[in-house]
Amino acid sequence: MLDADLTKATAHWIDRATLAWRGATSSSSRYALAYSPKADIEFEAGDLTGDIHLIRLAPGALTGPQQDKWPHLKDYGALTVDPEDAGLVKTALQAQLVATERTPSGGLLTATGVQIPGVLDDVYAPATSSRLGPTGGALPTLSVWAPTARKVELKLQHEIVRMRRDDTTGVWSVTGPPSWYGRYYTYLVTVVAAGTLVTNEVTDPYSLSVSADGGRSQLIRLDSVKPPGWDDLVKPPPVRQDRASIYELHVRDFSASDPTVPAAERGTYRAFTGDGHGMRELRRLAADGLTHVHLLPVFDFATVPERRADRTEPAGDLASMPADSERQQAHVTATAAGDSFNWGYDPLHYTVPEGSYATDPEGSGRVAEFRGMVKGLNDAGLRVVMDVVYNHTHAAGQAEGSVLDRIVPGYYHRLLADGAVADSTCCANTAPEHAMMGKLVVDSVVTWAKAYKIDGFRFDLMGHHQKAGMLAVRRALDALTPARDGVDGRAVLLYGEGWNFGEVAGDARFVQATQGNLAGTGIGTFSDRLRDAVRGGGPFDADPGVRGFGSGLADSPGPELANAEELIMIGLTGNLRDYVLPSGKKGSEVSYNGSPAGYAATPRDTVSYVDAHDNETLYDALAYKLPPATSMADRVRMQSLSLATVLLSQGTAFLHAGSERLRSKSLDRNSYDSGDWFNRLLWDCAQGNGFGAGLPPKPGNEARWPYARPLLADPALRADCAAINAARARFGELLRIRYSSPAFGLGSLAEIQDRLTFPAAAIPGVITMCLDATGIDPRWKSITVVFNATSRSGQPAVAGLAGASLTLHPVQAASGDAVVRRSAFDGTTGTFTVPARTVSVFVRPGN
Repeated sequence: MLDADLTKATAHWIDRATLAWRGATSSSSRYALAYSPKADIEFEAGDLTGDIHLIRLAPGALTGPQQDKWPHLKDYGALTVDPEDAGLVKTALQAQLVATERTPSGGLLTATGVQIPGVLDDVYAPATSSRLGPTGGALPTLSVWAPTARKVELKLQHEIVRMRRDDTTGVWSVTGPPSWYGRYYTYLVTVVAAGTLVTNEVTDPYSLSVSADGGRSQLIRLDSVKPPGWDDLVKPPPVRQDRASIYELHVRDFSASDPTVPAAERGTYRAFTGDGHGMRELRRLAADGLTHVHLLPVFDFATVPERRADRTEPAGDLASMPADSERQQAHVTATAAGDSFNWGYDPLHYTVPEGSYATDPEGSGRVAEFRGMVKGLNDAGLRVVMDVVYNHTHAAGQAEGSVLDRIVPGYYHRLLADGAVADSTCCANTAPEHAMMGKLVVDSVVTWAKAYKIDGFRFDLMGHHQKAGMLAVRRALDALTPARDGVDGRAVLLYGEGWNFGEVAGDARFVQATQGNLAGTGIGTFSDRLRDAVRGGGPFDADPGVRGFGSGLADSPGPELANAEELIMIGLTGNLRDYVLPSGKKGSEVSYNGSPAGYAATPRDTVSYVDAHDNETLYDALAYKLPPATSMADRVRMQSLSLATVLLSQGTAFLHAGSERLRSKSLDRNSYDSGDWFNRLLWDCAQGNGFGAGLPPKPGNEARWPYARPLLADPALRADCAAINAARARFGELLRIRYSSPAFGLGSLAEIQDRLTFPAAAIPGVITMCLDATGIDPRWKSITVVFNATSRSGQPAVAGLAGASLTLHPVQAASGDAVVRRSAFDGTTGTFTVPARTVSVFVRPGN
């Protein structure tokens, strides 16, 4: 049966000598690689036509090492390149390729396109040592990897300059005079794409600066674009990863609604260099102990017009509309494609600052302003983490906004069995497992760390990366030294989303950078275990009212509560797989939806959180889940208790900006394109907390409108200054407690198993954690934390503390919260008394 479809690519050229062939090969068939330098092969009248040249192929079998390297192809047949045709490989790679199977008499049986990443990695392996992009000192050099291109030229504004190809690496390069600096450029790449010979005008994947909206690259020297004081920048002291507390913040959210920031600087990098409400609050948070600010994507992304004049903001007086109205979201969604807001998970240029956050997006000014932001945060006592999105691009193929694929078509993206680009990440998935995509990731991260003094990287959908690739990033960072590079790379944090899904799930193509696989590496992964146990349910529940330990479940004893408490106890240890609970269960033996709950080997492996930019804010989740009659004062208490499970745990503590202020997005569960209105971060409590801003945008939220409407209409759920200030005060106290003792950062399984216990007899809804601080804390012999999530006073007893003298932690003894100050300890019986919906911390003097 004839199978000829040149729009698909089901053959995989995995190295210079081997093609993997879908299905069994036949000794009676004739196989070949047909290639056409003219790119004119077509299928007509039952056969191929065009300027066809052949590389002969012989049936064979994939070797064990080949099957190990390409596990998703392990059941494929193999075709071996005839040794006499080996010299044609590089020529064929610059041509249109079709793999064919014919009958002994020459009749066509199969014709399909060919996937080439494997053979490119093999043939051009030396390219991984090349320096790409703009380099050089007095004389600038530009280099681009384009091994399949026939010709690459530099378009330097209106001047066309020839580039030289290195045949060993496939890198094209050119060196020019100093006058090139500051000029804009693109590459003209003549290459076969989708079976057609084209000349693409495309920007540099290694761009360091670009024009507004990224249409052209700009040749700059990073060392000449600096804000005042950059060379003398003094960073806050480094923090061990498991001791870090990280505040997740969006650049535009930070100041877009802040009237104390000059209008021209709202929503920009410059807001971090002034003295608006937001910067004052960040300085206060740093004084409380906060260590890092994590910035949502700040690389050049494709989804916001970079010139302010090109944007269209929502019309109408949104603030005057009813709290449960559909009108606000209608106005916001009408302009969403062209307004000033997007989360930014749509990469265009990986190593260029985003231009919409600059007061002038044209060229290198964004570089200086970005560095100014870093300096402003460092001066406030905070280190800076970047959210990076190397797992996908905004576009692929010949589409507008595609960069990588228009230089080396079919290489940088992960392809499915038929040659289609995988999109399980909701965009065109990249393939960091391919050598030069992996190199781009490492080179980009190192540039951000060295040139912008970035202190940490959060990898979006890290499970779509190889574990080996993430370890390569870690090694590259660790190699950076203050003397040579101006940065201590060992102090740079590295963490990300270790989710396991899509075409790579279950290590289908490589060993993934997922939660369990990264155990012991010190590369952190977000723990959904603690999150779901505290909040209740999961992010994809049809019913948002499913309760957890922090949202009302504590008053309903039973197996569900017991499991949530086990998940939280393991979470408090840093989600350690080998920690043994009082029940005798290891962390890995506790169930999380049927999977092992504990997966970490050390607390550095875990990032604990209860809310983030994804899904509803913690306040909004509690609005759905807590009993409707819950008072605002008790909502504040449950917000604080939920955050305490993060701040008082071992491992990295991760906080969503504004959660300390009861931040609401008016129940929006996916605000990536919901405009400034639903994403407001309000620093002035008189403005409220964002709740009751109208029904959240219809896309992604409409199914929950029946749940949301009565809540948004309830004025009792709109936080006032008393509630917001109380929540912020309790948050600051928790931060100060976290950093008051090294016992909250024990660092290893052995120390945690030895020093962290849950000794109290089980009381449903109450968790008691004891930390032995003997020999590590100069003030205290032990610290005991009681989490009482119930609506009644809790009285857990710890027999081992009978006869001891414990007092409320000094921070809480001086708290403005009269309720926590009522907490007590009876030394005669070792019994604690902790008020309802309260976290109390007790210390035992000694040492």
